[in-house]
Amino acid sequence: MTPPSRALQSRLLGLRRVVAYVCMTVLCTAALTGRAAAQFGGGFGGGRGGFGFGAVGGISIDTDGILRSMDAGAVEALAKERRAALADARLPAKPGELRKVSLAKMITAVADKAAKSQPLPVELLLLGGLERVTHVFVDPDGHDIVLAGPGDKPIVDAAGNFVAAGSGRPLLLLEDLIVALRSIEQARAGGIQCSIDPTPEGIARLQKFLAAQKTMGPAPQAVFRGMEEALGPQQVRVGGVPADSRFARVLVAADYRMKRIGMGLEPSGVKELPSYLAMVPAGGRASSLPRFWLEAEYDPIARDADELAWRLSGRRMKCLTETDVAARGGIQRGAGAADAVAEKWCAAMTKQYDILSTKQPVFGELLNCVDLAVVAALIKGRQLDGRAGLDLGPLMDAGKLPLPRYDAPATVPTVASGIKKGTTWVLSASGGVQFQPWAFAANSAAAADLDLTATRTAALTARPATAPLAWD
Repeated sequence: MTPPSRALQSRLLGLRRVVAYVCMTVLCTAALTGRAAAQFGGGFGGGRGGFGFGAVGGISIDTDGILRSMDAGAVEALAKERRAALADARLPAKPGELRKVSLAKMITAVADKAAKSQPLPVELLLLGGLERVTHVFVDPDGHDIVLAGPGDKPIVDAAGNFVAAGSGRPLLLLEDLIVALRSIEQARAGGIQCSIDPTPEGIARLQKFLAAQKTMGPAPQAVFRGMEEALGPQQVRVGGVPADSRFARVLVAADYRMKRIGMGLEPSGVKELPSYLAMVPAGGRASSLPRFWLEAEYDPIARDADELAWRLSGRRMKCLTETDVAARGGIQRGAGAADAVAEKWCAAMTKQYDILSTKQPVFGELLNCVDLAVVAALIKGRQLDGRAGLDLGPLMDAGKLPLPRYDAPATVPTVASGIKKGTTWVLSASGGVQFQPWAFAANSAAAADLDLTATRTAALTARPATAPLAWD
């Protein structure tokens, strides 16, 4: 066979390099299709998994594990269902800077509803309206552990998300807390993570397909469809939490949205965060397989002298990049040349992350899940339940408190599209989400002031005589 000319090699390199972005579109189906474990008396809201809690970030997963997009009708129905559920919620009407939620009361309510075969109240499912966890207080006298942080009245936004009325940030959920508590030992070794990657076989087929292309020609869509078919479905991997949990869906949905924003398939809603493709200058260079992933960070957790009060601060999500190279047998991580454009886009994603979380709540839900995993590691690692004299058994017992189980994400259809930049096109690949809650929980330091002890005392003293689930 005659080797290709230098000019053809150059054209093929342009195709491989920054061409059509093959996006891991974690696209999802209409409503919550998929199995959900039978609940005691509808405990988490019935067979659909708790007021549609499995619908995360506009995605759902079908019975074959394929991710697809929810349609407008499904989103509207979900929002209606959730608004109806809030009608019976008994929560503080005003926002609180430090709302307190009692794990002891939570456990009592779970046991009571289980005994009566009744569904759990929505205020319990929404963890008392907590937006995040900033403090953990151990109460040996009351045999309790109290989670505290900003809280607000819950509302349902236009996309069907449970969010705080004031900030628009998503609320913490009981379902995710229980998954974190039950799975935290599993996460000790490898952390909690998800990734979406093409298969080695798909990479090989794509390389063969691109080598046969002499030019994009007048109908690039035909080439894109050929690329989709060649690369085939991409694999979703989840670690550290059950793949059929809502927690896992949050990881995958956040990864999906990040890729869609990065590759220009949907706007971020934040002016300062354009797509990665928009940042590539005409005639400029970009990676053939840029990889974006999200990784959490915290400041050291502050503790008082008695280790009865803990303060979480400095929580942030960083977007990182790595340039991959398609090689025989798969992808070689970090083997490509540095991509200045990808680094610039990740810096913008990191800087705008908090604002983005109010525009697309799934990014806030990811932070919430990180918080709950860190709390779980803190409780287990420091044996706070033992110090409090609190039995977490009713939350840990899957037999007595079965969680909804959703169809686990398995594959993502490849979608190729393109935007011409000078004389080349642009191609994109994989990424993911990862964090190690045990590392955060282990990184603690004595508080430099006495405020933390005083905050704990004030929080426990403010608990009403009737001892509700949540108080400000």
